[in-house]
Amino acid sequence: MSDSSKTLTVDPSVVGQPASLRNSNISWHILGVLAALMGFASISTDFYLPAMPAMEEAFGAGHGSIEFTITGYLIGFSVGQLFWGPISDRFGRKLPIALGLGLFIIGAMGCALSDTIFEIICWRIVQALGASAGVVLGRAMVRDLYEGPKAAQMMSTLLAVMTAAPLLGPIIGAQVEAMSSWRGIFWVLVAVGVLTMAALTTIPETLPDSVRRHESAGRTLRRYGQIIVQPRILAYLGLGSFFYAGMFAYVSGSPFAYIDYYGVPSEYYGLLFGAGIFGIMGSNILNSRLVMKTSVDRLLGIGTTGAMISGLLIYLASLTDWGGLWGLAVPMFCFVSCTGFIVGNSIAGALADVPQEAGAVSALVGSLQYGGGIAGTGLVGLFADGTPGAMGTVIAISGAGSLLCYGLLVSTNRRQAARQAY
Repeated sequence: MSDSSKTLTVDPSVVGQPASLRNSNISWHILGVLAALMGFASISTDFYLPAMPAMEEAFGAGHGSIEFTITGYLIGFSVGQLFWGPISDRFGRKLPIALGLGLFIIGAMGCALSDTIFEIICWRIVQALGASAGVVLGRAMVRDLYEGPKAAQMMSTLLAVMTAAPLLGPIIGAQVEAMSSWRGIFWVLVAVGVLTMAALTTIPETLPDSVRRHESAGRTLRRYGQIIVQPRILAYLGLGSFFYAGMFAYVSGSPFAYIDYYGVPSEYYGLLFGAGIFGIMGSNILNSRLVMKTSVDRLLGIGTTGAMISGLLIYLASLTDWGGLWGLAVPMFCFVSCTGFIVGNSIAGALADVPQEAGAVSALVGSLQYGGGIAGTGLVGLFADGTPGAMGTVIAISGAGSLLCYGLLVSTNRRQAARQAY
């Protein structure tokens, strides 16, 4: 373990055996670095949320314009994951992550030096292409090390740990903006990228040469097609993608709903946003305990039902202004808290069906989930009118769509069970 350039040491007697046989060799230091890598999506977005109204004013942009910096980021993030997954299945996990971190650092520097919204959107795409490597390959490394319910448990544990990033991000970002400007926020992200690059050198490779895949780009594309047509995986992909549409509608719309519409000072926005993060942490911790006692699919049912109900309440509050700030903030808290029962379980469920395709499946899951985020932020920006209405509508639709996909999963499971019975 002392040489970080070597592959994670595995007893030859267990090569090719289930990953669970190797769990005792895994240190919490490695898991800590994986949590940091998986947190890059939140770090890159949540850190500058309090500064979005100020950025819109600085650029002289109209309602909804600055939300497209998040949409641009999600486009790069979605496309990037499709690229990095197969690359890592061929060359291992660490080298693609290092290249991605380099792109992230360059993109963050470009954002800090941008003079127009168009420039910052372009650099956000570059930043996202790099950040996506750490996220998608962090998930694949979890699958390299764990399997089955243990993989779902560790995914929830890592998601709970990495929520410190979105919890602290808006709070620290608001302070950085107050002490310097919105540009200072992106310079801090440059520093985060450099520190993560250093941390990467301290962990071993998790994908041995003996199990890497060597195939053409055409074969990789066909592999994506073969994976996505499997009904169970399609259901997992769908419910996660719909939920992400609502989550990123919340991420892009809440600064304007809280700061502009309800008059919450920007330095206190992070506290409201952080409340939702505590909900995410709590549900992930609860999920990590329950998933060893009940099925992943049952917990997904709890999460998607909660998302639909809270999404409907958000929609009603955004249209009627019933309850004022708290009438919107409370169901928003409930909606984001459903993350712990949906995100980790949907990823683990999709990965469990085709464990030999961990890199490609992880890339496909992440790409389509963030594709949902593109739709969510794009619709909020397109229909923004200075009220929370657009955000509330998108969240309500996403909650309903997530529950419908869960229904597809249940129906598929019943059909498969019936065929096996005969």
